[in-house]
Amino acid sequence: MLHINNIEVVYSKMILVLKGMSLEVPEGKIVALLGSNGAGKSTTLKSISGLLAGDGGELTKGSITYHGEDISGFSPDQIVQKGIFQSMEGRRVFKHLTVEENLIAGAHTRKDRNHLKHDMERVYHYFPKLKTLRSRHAGLLSGGEQQMLAIGRGIMAKPKLLLLDEPSLGIAPLLVKEIFQNIKQINKEEGTSILVVEQNANVALSIADYGYIVEEGRSVLEAPVSELMENKEVQEHYLGMSDEGRKNYREVKSYRKKKRWV
Repeated sequence: MLHINNIEVVYSKMILVLKGMSLEVPEGKIVALLGSNGAGKSTTLKSISGLLAGDGGELTKGSITYHGEDISGFSPDQIVQKGIFQSMEGRRVFKHLTVEENLIAGAHTRKDRNHLKHDMERVYHYFPKLKTLRSRHAGLLSGGEQQMLAIGRGIMAKPKLLLLDEPSLGIAPLLVKEIFQNIKQINKEEGTSILVVEQNANVALSIADYGYIVEEGRSVLEAPVSELMENKEVQEHYLGMSDEGRKNYREVKSYRKKKRWV
């Protein structure tokens, strides 16, 4: 469905962030993109959704194809119309608008306006709490509720591929579990392919079919989730596990000083 081939991205004409990044997203699957801060995960999503220019970024090498079509030079609205929608890190809801108005905004590029109410009920099916809050301003919602709204807004665009950037960021653990269960349900019931960027590897791998590990702007390890979960390096540095059992953060963060995959 989506094929990223050896792309390079430069910010401000001088900072090389992606250094030959490649990945694939099969149709109907959930793919997890894992890595530490600054590895290039969010930049990868912005490369796909056409949002690089807003941050002073530029795709300087490689290609991004979607259903066989090169979309590298497409504008963000063209990419949304093609069926790709990105839910940004930090949620980015319209705080002065109500929940329902935010959902309607997600359908901005759609021409089938007669189906909006039906699709809004689909969002409420996945996130029932939003229905009870539909008249409340988004700025008054909790972090978890705003994340539900951000994903729901994405559903309103009727995407074939949904890009999720750190959906667990700043959210209580119980809500994180609920939100990721909903993401899995959306994938199963809607058939929506999903590429999710996450630092919480445990929760991301719990719903994904395939995973990539990203370090310093390139993919350094990829495998089906079942294989990643059995990989000792992944267990130690991303899942906090070792032969001796679960490690604490101080032990795990020492990974940054090592190079395990080259």
